Amino acid sequence: MNYDGQKIRCQSIENQIAELTFDAKEDSVNKFDRQTLAELREVVDLLQTDNSVKGLLLSSGKNVFIVGADITEFLGYFAAPKEEIVEWLKTANAIFSDLEDLNFPSVTAINGFALGGGFEVALATCYRVMSTNAKVGQPEIKLGIIPGFGGTVRLPRVIGADNAIEWIAAGKEYRADAAFQTGAVNAAVAPEKLREAALHMLKRAISGELDWKSKQQEKRAPLKLNQIEGLMVFEGAKAFITGQAGPNYPAPVKSVEVMQAGSTQERGKALEKEHAVFADLAKNPVAGNLVSLFLNDQLLKKIAKKFQKTATPIHSAAVLGAGIMGGGIAYQSASRGTPIVMKDINADAINAGLAEASKLLNKQVERGRLNSEKMAETLNKIRGTLSYEDIAGVDIVVEAVVENFKIKKTVLGEVEKLLEENTVLTSNTSTLSISKLAEDLKRPELFCGMHFFNPVHRMPLVEVIRGEKTSDRAIAQAVGYAVSMGKSPLVVNDCPGFLINRILAPYFAGFVNLLSKGVDFQRIDKLMEKFGWPMGPAYLLDVIGLDTAFHVEEVMSEGFPDRMKSEGKTPSGIMYDNKRFGQKNGKGFYAYTLDKKGKPKKSADPAALELLQPLVKEVVETTDDEIIEQMMLPMIIEGSRCLEEGIVDSPQEVDMGCIYGIGFPPFRGGLMKYADSIGLASLCEKAERYKSAGQLYQATEQIRALAKEGKGFYDRS
Repeated sequence: MNYDGQKIRCQSIENQIAELTFDAKEDSVNKFDRQTLAELREVVDLLQTDNSVKGLLLSSGKNVFIVGADITEFLGYFAAPKEEIVEWLKTANAIFSDLEDLNFPSVTAINGFALGGGFEVALATCYRVMSTNAKVGQPEIKLGIIPGFGGTVRLPRVIGADNAIEWIAAGKEYRADAAFQTGAVNAAVAPEKLREAALHMLKRAISGELDWKSKQQEKRAPLKLNQIEGLMVFEGAKAFITGQAGPNYPAPVKSVEVMQAGSTQERGKALEKEHAVFADLAKNPVAGNLVSLFLNDQLLKKIAKKFQKTATPIHSAAVLGAGIMGGGIAYQSASRGTPIVMKDINADAINAGLAEASKLLNKQVERGRLNSEKMAETLNKIRGTLSYEDIAGVDIVVEAVVENFKIKKTVLGEVEKLLEENTVLTSNTSTLSISKLAEDLKRPELFCGMHFFNPVHRMPLVEVIRGEKTSDRAIAQAVGYAVSMGKSPLVVNDCPGFLINRILAPYFAGFVNLLSKGVDFQRIDKLMEKFGWPMGPAYLLDVIGLDTAFHVEEVMSEGFPDRMKSEGKTPSGIMYDNKRFGQKNGKGFYAYTLDKKGKPKKSADPAALELLQPLVKEVVETTDDEIIEQMMLPMIIEGSRCLEEGIVDSPQEVDMGCIYGIGFPPFRGGLMKYADSIGLASLCEKAERYKSAGQLYQATEQIRALAKEGKGFYDRS
């Protein structure tokens, strides 16, 4: 037995054992692409007719087994008719089933990652041995689809329906201990013993010590559940998952329905149901949008890697200010292994920052994700100080004092004098111009923005802002530090509000416009939440803090007076004047009390409605669709302006910024992807209807040009 392809090789090794090794010659990892499937077909055909083979070992020549299907091919598949999608799945599953039905035992040695199709091919073998540093799982749900290479059929038969529902509907990755405990793998061993253990298990099967034929038969037969058991397992799961996933993500519930339908069928019929539902989901726009987001995320990582290549390692950091943001940055840095000095002018603030870090770490301990030893080690990486001198020698500094231009400029000037010549200085500002903050610095080339989002430990985005004099080295260091903290950095050029707040400001301007027409803010909130936002605009302003929102409003008004300057009072201004700052002091658009878990719970507040009443200029009957249009159009148009001005280079970056920074609904694919789904010609028509509302609703030259060509943002060259 000897086969040597571009993706797979297969050869006889010992005692009539064949080893099929996934080892893509031109790729760093193994993926199930068209060529890999074609070569696997050829190898399985050879194995079916080679009477000398007594056992098969599946292994990987990479440091991972198989990371899954090649996602870059998915959009092409999804664009095909349903019949072609089903045919593709049938062809792939015929290979997997033939592998499963070989007349000799098979064992997979799982190293690194075996995800999606990588785990499904392992499930097709009789046994699986897993390295203790590996992970397995079926993450297809995160792409809006279900497993398509037999996962919904084989996994329930291997680990039981309850476990399979949890694995597939959640789309999580599992470590070796959890995989072994559920029976997804038959052994978990140290990495250096993986091959030896897999071969030992295979030899036991060949000798007849292990009943490998019963393992094959189990996966071909219906599930061993009676009618009552089946109803209890599947119907209960569907009810729970429907509540968790919501109406915009159909795949989790569909995965349970497929498993339920296939539970009473033999393998072939069960696979047919999987193929049909996979094809239905693939034609649903949600799947295409989620796949696009996955590819966009890969683009962000690729851009970050380019900068990281020129970055030097960051061994220590400092943050100036121990408030909510400073304390969050200190926690995130330390929890990811980079020691950090937290400097403030107030000892109580430092203690509060350390207490917040301790609280977050305690939660990790309570959830079993951290032990007390690791918690203490992490806390020891945060050093509070009142003295600037203690930050000397660090590799990067993040200024996170109050969002006030004069104060920030003073602090930056003071700290720069104490830093070594190569230390990068950054500002965690959400709106203030990086170029202007750098005007009095001696080394403006080593200064840039690092805009973290609150809460720091949860929000994945960091805007890295390039000022007029910022060097590539400063950007590279900031990007490298953000990545080391587990964040997704997005490099943007300087302008008021940068990318995210600049795009968010017109969204709130649309909100103000609707309030002036007498539309109830609670109605707007409910409607935008139904649209997919995690919270409506009024609720979001309360969470951000209306004092912060008022400040941002002032900056954006000054930066873009032609379209963002309001005449008279704004809702944020009224709330600010009446000391209604939102959740932070228990009253804003809504009133807040703490629930049993100590979290703010909102309720209607008549006082807020009364305060906002003077803003109503006229009462206009407005439909739900018109509300959505008036909220979303200004955002899309401002996103186009950011592209025209080169704030970022691509619509993909705009979309990932909106997803990661402000919770734009992922199932819609991002702001610019959503605009493309509307159609830019239609968008221009809608904008024309609202032109009386001002420049915020005037389509850009870019939008009009693309619309004329019948293109969308993602089609631009």
